[in-house]
Amino acid sequence: MKAMAVRPLLLFFFFAQVRLSFSGELSSMESIPDLQESMYMVVDGYPCVRLLNLSGKIGCSNPGREKVVASIRRFRNANDLTQLTAVLVSLDELQDLLHRHFGLIGFSPTQKFPQAEFAPYPSINYEWNSMGSGIMLKAYDFPVFLLSESSTSMLQEVADKNEKVMNGYTTSVAEFDLVMQTTKAGTHDSESCLKEQTCLPLGGYSVWSSLPPINMSLSYQSKPIILLVASMDSASFFRDKSLGADSPISGLLSLLAAVDALSRVDGWNDLNKQLVFLVLTGEAWGYLGSRRFLHELDMQSDGVSGLNSSLIEMVSSAVNDALDALKRAQDSLKSENIEVLSSNSSNPGIPPSSLMAFLKKETSALIIVDLGCHVFHNSLTSGIVLEDFDTAFTNKFYHSHLDDMANINSSAVVAAASLIARSLYILASDNNDMHSSVLGAINVNTSLVEELMGCLLSCKPGLSCEMVKNYIAPANVCPSHYVGVVIGEPSFKPYLGYVDDVSRFVWNFLADRTSTPKENASSSCSKDCTNEDEVCIRAEINGKGVCVISTTRYVPAYSTRLMFESGIWNVLPPNSSDSMGSVDPVWTESNWNTIGLRVYTIQNGAYDHFILIGGITVTILAYFMIALARSLITKALKRD
Repeated sequence: MKAMAVRPLLLFFFFAQVRLSFSGELSSMESIPDLQESMYMVVDGYPCVRLLNLSGKIGCSNPGREKVVASIRRFRNANDLTQLTAVLVSLDELQDLLHRHFGLIGFSPTQKFPQAEFAPYPSINYEWNSMGSGIMLKAYDFPVFLLSESSTSMLQEVADKNEKVMNGYTTSVAEFDLVMQTTKAGTHDSESCLKEQTCLPLGGYSVWSSLPPINMSLSYQSKPIILLVASMDSASFFRDKSLGADSPISGLLSLLAAVDALSRVDGWNDLNKQLVFLVLTGEAWGYLGSRRFLHELDMQSDGVSGLNSSLIEMVSSAVNDALDALKRAQDSLKSENIEVLSSNSSNPGIPPSSLMAFLKKETSALIIVDLGCHVFHNSLTSGIVLEDFDTAFTNKFYHSHLDDMANINSSAVVAAASLIARSLYILASDNNDMHSSVLGAINVNTSLVEELMGCLLSCKPGLSCEMVKNYIAPANVCPSHYVGVVIGEPSFKPYLGYVDDVSRFVWNFLADRTSTPKENASSSCSKDCTNEDEVCIRAEINGKGVCVISTTRYVPAYSTRLMFESGIWNVLPPNSSDSMGSVDPVWTESNWNTIGLRVYTIQNGAYDHFILIGGITVTILAYFMIALARSLITKALKRD
């Protein structure tokens, strides 16, 4: 058994970052908890966990039903291991370890063509992600944790101490509690674990909002729809360390900043087209969000009321209009740092993106996804993808815990948001003679972008930032953009305790920015509003929300191959009308009781054996000595 670490974090066999917290030395112990605190160093952090699909399992788990205890060693000193060992691995050593064990290199643990099975073209061997190693899609029957810098230095000291006293009578060990319920129950794929209720499906809640709000009292909506799409979920080897700063959160930041800029423009009701902003979750795991959104759109469910798929731009000229709008927006910005280019003609098609779900669904739409400055489009549909690369990802940490805030810069996000905001206004106005002063008034708030980055991509201030706390009461401080699991029955008006922090923040932010003034601005609420055209924002803040006129909705995001009935998830057979359903992995996450990692000192087994043999030897000698003494005493008494 081995364990690995990644600098500045640490892994216990094949990656893991964990925050380690130690209490100071205790001056006195007055209870059993005090005694335990003095004996154990508890590690809180980011584990690799067990995920499953219809074909089998991936990710990490203890090999059996019990905790694993192993002596701690550094990777460089762990070449000739003869016993169960937890190995500390730095990022510098990671490449050698991956090469030695898997023959792979790189810092992107997903595939070279992520989710190639959903591609709308046959060239699925194309390498969009040249750094992809695929290791996060393998199964490991050993625990893996990622450590922080403070944890790493502390564990390095422990490992050094172990190596200095290699033959000593004590050793420091790591105790891994990563026992998965699917391992205990023997359910090794999604269908069996859902049936035995040892897992839950991956998923969450997407959000959409319109500008201006849609008048729900009208029986027919006549304005064509321009749909702007971004994703808010990422993935990594470590469940709760999925920041995805460059991919995809930079796109989400650009969308939010563009919405903010457009919200300050008047006269939206007089424009010719309707803007709809769609923020999806679950895209990293089989395009759950986009596929479920399209399914609900087909069903005309309550969660998409007010939207009509026939009104989404479906003319072939829409792509050309969008390209023209992007060029005009670029010219209006007068910046050498912004250049809109068409993608290379040698590309097999659009890159991995939510547009793939729309193309597979055979639904044409004007969609702008993963905001950047290279334009990918399909000649047969009115859909385009904006990216910051051309023939291959420039992000070297795609779907890695290393894709953090240091991997992006605010000026690039501001530039993308500015380009998008002005392009959308040009498209919505349908006015080719628009005066430059009108576009010049659409400006992105740079301070807002920087604040959003601090809120959504770091722990300081993280989700405790003023902007987030102005809308919701976050459950966590450190953000993570892992999709999570669907708890309870999916709903278009979900219990907010089952909706993650980021989805709730995005819902409130969009509802606020796309809202129109009310006659009675003082209307307060704690949950719902009386008018169907209104929503209650900031309801989590001391139960004192405000009703605003806004069309903002939650849409559940989970596999179209799943149905929730009588409290149990069931896997549905493939549907001929859902071409992506036949290749849907149906991702689930194993349940667990607790996940933990702690370090403590134990006596060496050889020393225990020495003590045992020594004790037996002393006992035997004592027996003979006693027998001899008794014999001598008996003889002496007889003489007397």
